[in-house]
Amino acid sequence: MASSKVAAVDSCYPTSTMAILRTCVFPCAGFGTRFFPATKVIPKEMLPLVDKPILQYGIEEARDSGFDKLIIVTSKGKDSILDHFDRTSELESSLRERQKYDLLSEVETVSKMVDLIAVRQKEAQGLGHAVLVSCDAVGNEPFAVLLPDDVILADEPCLLQMRQVFEETGRPVVALMEVPSSETSRYGIVAGSSAGGQRFRITDMVEKPKSNPPSHYAIIGRYILPPEIFPILQKTGRGAGGEIQLTDALRQLVQQGDFYGYVFKGKRYDAGEKIGYLKATVDYALKHPALADEFRAYLKAILDDGKATRVARAVSGRATARR
Repeated sequence: MASSKVAAVDSCYPTSTMAILRTCVFPCAGFGTRFFPATKVIPKEMLPLVDKPILQYGIEEARDSGFDKLIIVTSKGKDSILDHFDRTSELESSLRERQKYDLLSEVETVSKMVDLIAVRQKEAQGLGHAVLVSCDAVGNEPFAVLLPDDVILADEPCLLQMRQVFEETGRPVVALMEVPSSETSRYGIVAGSSAGGQRFRITDMVEKPKSNPPSHYAIIGRYILPPEIFPILQKTGRGAGGEIQLTDALRQLVQQGDFYGYVFKGKRYDAGEKIGYLKATVDYALKHPALADEFRAYLKAILDDGKATRVARAVSGRATARR
């Protein structure tokens, strides 16, 4: 595990002499058990969502939100994540020789998209631990955390929306989404009050409450945090699920000053589970410039056929009843 010593500082927030917000951490070390057997060998982050791996959507969101120092927290067996964003000389040469320039352009776009820093999480001890092992790579500056499973379809990238709040307030920000009562036990739920517009001033949070949730606002996989979170994580014990929960550390950070939630504009999909993945696939396909029209026509034909079948069955049922 990377060393997690952090130098003491008076403030972690942007000042005229401090580094700007440019670092984003991607926890990618999980086993992906909700998608077994597909993820037995293939990292869940590399499952295709239409024509890109799930992770690439998160990488593009961070890039388009002004982040250029991207850290991937991986585990054993996930080398394909880094390979995807690396050069593939043999493939490029083959495409060039066969004059497949359109495909060559797509391959080169991915390999030139970003440079990644890789950190290994040697044991699966929860999201809090995954963030902690990125400590040395992050350094003494504010940073974002993006969970690739949480795919967000938005006109303006979710992280960019949050970045604007951070740059105005200089305080931590987490993405929020309103969820029904039946689903609050699946998320970290916040307590607090409206701070105007999409903002929410957080006073407390509970990880996966079994009863009496403090609100219906759930924390979704986007965070902008100060480096002070690292010493807090070092002291955080195992919580829900026997893991080191990031939410437990954030509760302590809330006590140190203003802490904001932002109810982002966009649609979120849990692409780490099968139904969420299927919903994301349909919606992203319907927005794909080369696929949308044909795919929409296909879906319409299926739905029309199903409707016709139901009508035929109803008519047949009524005829049978009259006999």
